Amino acid sequence: MIRVLVAENSRIHSRLLADALKSDSLLDVTPFEADSSALVAAVVAQEIDVLVISSTLDELPSRGFEILHELRSTHRGTRCVLLLGSSTDELVLKAFRAGARGLFSKNDPLEQLSECVRSVYQGKIWANHHALGVAVDALANSPSVRSSNANGMKLLSKRELQVVRSLAEGLTNREIAEQLKLSPHTIKNYLFRIFDKLGVSSRIELLFMTLSQTEPVPALSSRTSENPAANGYSRDEAAWLEKSAEAGLPAAQLALAQLYFVRRRDPQDLVSSYMWYLVATERALLSRVFMTKLMTPEQMEEAKHKATVWLSKMKKTSPASSGLETPPELSDFNESGFAP
Repeated sequence: MIRVLVAENSRIHSRLLADALKSDSLLDVTPFEADSSALVAAVVAQEIDVLVISSTLDELPSRGFEILHELRSTHRGTRCVLLLGSSTDELVLKAFRAGARGLFSKNDPLEQLSECVRSVYQGKIWANHHALGVAVDALANSPSVRSSNANGMKLLSKRELQVVRSLAEGLTNREIAEQLKLSPHTIKNYLFRIFDKLGVSSRIELLFMTLSQTEPVPALSSRTSENPAANGYSRDEAAWLEKSAEAGLPAAQLALAQLYFVRRRDPQDLVSSYMWYLVATERALLSRVFMTKLMTPEQMEEAKHKATVWLSKMKKTSPASSGLETPPELSDFNESGFAP
């Protein structure tokens, strides 16, 4: 049985939606009928597998997104289906960034909701073609990372580092402001200063820089002589990197795989390294499937050619330089540029 909790904008709607889902014999459904402030506690106490939640709770338009952010930091075992009143591009991106694994419009056929819940429980992404197209377009239109200042994060003040870390957790400017007890305008000014110091021009460039640079992000607390994460990472930095990886950032997942590989204090480190590598590559393959649906055959051939050229250059570099050896089952991919 899949344990499901339904939290709609009103008690009566929660009950009606829960009753509709109970027709599926695989679902053990409970309506949530309390104030939203108790929702996360209810999810944890009832060991909920899938939370079906409205973007609007307690008459607050963004309350559902706030709940998703809170669940990401406290109870990652629960997957979430977000009920959207409208599917604007902004709301779709906001939902994915908050951690939703399923997007269900209130205009979608109700009969499909149980299938959506089961798919999300199985680890799949549920969204219509429009929502997937919005997500892919957002990735495709993201600016390429420019050369950043060689001094990297060492240029940032303690407060600026706090902003960067909050940003990497997927928080919005307003949420960062609330967390640091500052105004949203002040956070925006901090970001402008950070962009200027590091030579980046967007939040995405900043995120990729923090996850891919050779030098780790300096810890906010003082370093200790014991370095559990190896390769220059402190405990705080390793925890921050793992939190970003668990939030679903492929770049963080690959970085965490490399961290465990370099450390290798015991056999479990190698298992963790390979696990994160598999997670990152699986997500990359899923993104590839979504993207091919939006591309012409000519565009795909051009991309394959460019990838083959790039991979041929990489063969000249020792596998050890990346920190991870290539798994045998991916050898076909590397030899031909793309797997059959």
